[in-house]
Amino acid sequence: MGSTTKAAGLGWRVLLLVLLGLTPLGLAACAADSGNRPMGCEAATTACLKGTALVAMETSKGPVELTLDGAAAPLTAGNFVDLVRRGVYDGTVFHRVVKEPVPFVVQGGDPSSADPKVPASDYGAGGFVDPASGESRRIPLELKLDGEQEPRYGEEITSPTVTRQLALSHERGAVAMARSNDPNSASAQFYVALQALPELDGRYAVFGRVSKGMDVIDRIQQGDKLIRARVIDGGTLVQSKKP
Repeated sequence: MGSTTKAAGLGWRVLLLVLLGLTPLGLAACAADSGNRPMGCEAATTACLKGTALVAMETSKGPVELTLDGAAAPLTAGNFVDLVRRGVYDGTVFHRVVKEPVPFVVQGGDPSSADPKVPASDYGAGGFVDPASGESRRIPLELKLDGEQEPRYGEEITSPTVTRQLALSHERGAVAMARSNDPNSASAQFYVALQALPELDGRYAVFGRVSKGMDVIDRIQQGDKLIRARVIDGGTLVQSKKP
């Protein structure tokens, strides 16, 4: 019995790595060119979230509410709030839902999936392009450890001893940013963890959780829509004063 359980656990980990190999975002990787440049709220061109934000999402399967954590993930949560307010998520498709052989993620947020001219086969390849500048938005991987004042940026954390200190982990209902193989390529796509996924801790940035409607998330199937998203409480954004 013990060997069977161990084999099942190993099989799940292998499956997870395969799924990760498909990149839960499908974003085209952009070359990491950050070097030693500063990252985070002081260096960001996007605003950061101060405090918390409550986001209501109307989906084709029912209402969902997300609570975003600006203390542990100010840049990532601020990016999400900004995109919600811009209407970027309205009409988008949940293009990747993995529930078999075990629950994994529900993923959506590709802006291109709201365009009826874009074929479903291309969903998952898009990110947010700022209409003012014409530039694709990319934000760095943001991970905060308990006891540290500021999040760490730009690099994965692989030590299990350290990942256990993460302020936000992949518990069931965690909301995190999808990205390509480049840690600093997150843009608009996000996913919800359908169960605890500690294998993703330190590799993907969790920035909130489903605070209401997890039963709705469980019912979402690939192809269902995020009809509308809006901020209903909090959501104070702070822009860096850097030149």
